Amino acid sequence: MLVTLEGIDGSGKTTVWEALHDTYPDATFTREPTDSWYGEAVARSIGDPEADPLAELFLYTADHADHLSRVIEPALDAGHLVISDRYVDSRYAYQGATLQGHLERPMEYVRGVHSAFTTEPDLTIYLDLDPETAAARAGATNKFEHAAYLADVRENYRRLIDAEPERFVEVDASRSPEEVLDSVERVLADVLRD
Repeated sequence: MLVTLEGIDGSGKTTVWEALHDTYPDATFTREPTDSWYGEAVARSIGDPEADPLAELFLYTADHADHLSRVIEPALDAGHLVISDRYVDSRYAYQGATLQGHLERPMEYVRGVHSAFTTEPDLTIYLDLDPETAAARAGATNKFEHAAYLADVRENYRRLIDAEPERFVEVDASRSPEEVLDSVERVLADVLRD
């Protein structure tokens, strides 16, 4: 089973992902961007406010393709539970927002690029948080961590959730980290029990 943790910057995805290591020690834990050389190229583009948004999309896409073949597919083939801190929905939401004004229907374009090769998650836990709080938590350390931009990203997540409500479970990320983790653990336990 492939479980993904999604949400805007500052929503607590990484905190939850790290805490789940103790609860599911036999799971395969991974993240996007990855620590591969593709992921390093993505990190460089994140730090470059002048990076071309379309070129950046394809850096993320290359990282995702490598992630699938190197980590996700082998783990799923071996019957492992895979838990990813960010996955393809981050690209749809973030690059969909970044490409506004550059492409017509940008989120649909990004989804179309991935549709031929990506592996869809079985469950996506979406940590919902308002953009102002998220930006304050994230510290606005890069071009993606500003409230106005995060508002567009959050709206894209809302569109994804509306399109596939059976795959997404929303968790209120405005609560304490302990409460958020408890909610996520309950969701995972229920789904894995079924």
